[in-house]
Parts: sequence; structure tokens; C-alpha cells
Amino acid sequence: MVKTVVLVSGGGTNLQAIMDAHLFGEIPNCELTAVISSDPEAYALIRAKSANLAAYVVDRSLFPNDQSFNTAVEQKLQDLDAELVALAGYVHPLGAGVLKAYENRIINVCPSLLPAFGQCDMNSMEPYEAAIRAGVKLSGATAYFVTEERTGPIILQQAVEVWEGDTPKTLQRRIMEEAEWKLLPKAIAMFCQGQLRTEGGIVHLAGER
Repeated sequence: MVKTVVLVSGGGTNLQAIMDAHLFGEIPNCELTAVISSDPEAYALIRAKSANLAAYVVDRSLFPNDQSFNTAVEQKLQDLDAELVALAGYVHPLGAGVLKAYENRIINVCPSLLPAFGQCDMNSMEPYEAAIRAGVKLSGATAYFVTEERTGPIILQQAVEVWEGDTPKTLQRRIMEEAEWKLLPKAIAMFCQGQLRTEGGIVHLAGER
């Protein structure tokens, strides 16, 4: 069983998608160990506790800088013996120590078809606004391994149609429902079953050509 820890900062809709998939047996070989929130008021903590999932807080506001905060996050991950880290609406850049310790073991989802509109700040509406401004007919989401560039090797992608008259809000909702909430649990499941292999910045999927 792969010990998996989820980092959150906000409402926790992506966390809920992970917990639901885990509950229904869609993430085999995964031990959903804990949730760590950077915000003590995050609703994601309530979601975790309602699911009887261990929940911890590493409060960003209590630390003088990103380095000390990231050191505390890394220490908590080590204390929990995390083998896989999933970002579910986590808004803080990860430090070099965390990225090195968990290279190709940190999975995030971005609300765009990377590398297009590759701003993966989960608090920003920019990916949706940019897609609408560009007049693209397809947007979507990408699950990927996090690197220092805040994007990284692509694991899975799912296209979502951009409708005439879409606003950033309506497109955001549809990308979450049709892509993000499916891709993140699926990417975790593939990792936990040993179906991902990364070479030269490219993720190879077991059984795929």
C-alpha cells in the first residue's frame, strides 16, 4: 500500500474527489494516510474529518518565510512516512527540499491542457480567462508531476469543450467536473499500481504505446 498524503489550502473539492474514489475502490493499493492544510480555516479539513481521515495544519501565517514553512511541511510529510504527495488546491510553491525528496512523487492537476495556458495557480482564474480570450474550442485539465517550474512531466490529460458564451466561472466548473475530479484520482491510482515510469521528463504509462 502506498502511503499517500494530500496537501490542501481551501475548499477541498479535489480532495473530495480523491476521497470518494478511494472509498469506492477506484484507487487500489493506496493508503490515504492524511491531509495537511496550510490554512487552519480551510473547509478541506472539515471534509477530511467527516471521512475519518487524519487532518493536520501547518499554518503558513505562523512562519516568517517560505523556506521555514516548506521545511515544516517536509518534516510533517516525513513524520507521516509519505510515499506519494497529492496537491488538491494547494496554493503555495513547494520548496527545493520537498521537490528533491519527492521527485516524481508529487502529483497535481492544472486546469488547462499543458503546455497551453500553463498558469497552475489554483487561486487564479487566469487559465479560464486566457482560454476564452484565445477563442480555443477545447480546454481541459492535466495531471502532472510537480517540478521546480511548477508544472512538469505530464501524466494524463482530459479535453473539455469550450462553449459559446462561456464565462471563466462556467468553464472553471465544467473543467472541474469533467476533468480535474477524474484525472487526479486516476493519476494517483496509476502511481499506486506502479503504472507510471518517468524517463527524460516524459511519463510512460504501462500498457500504452
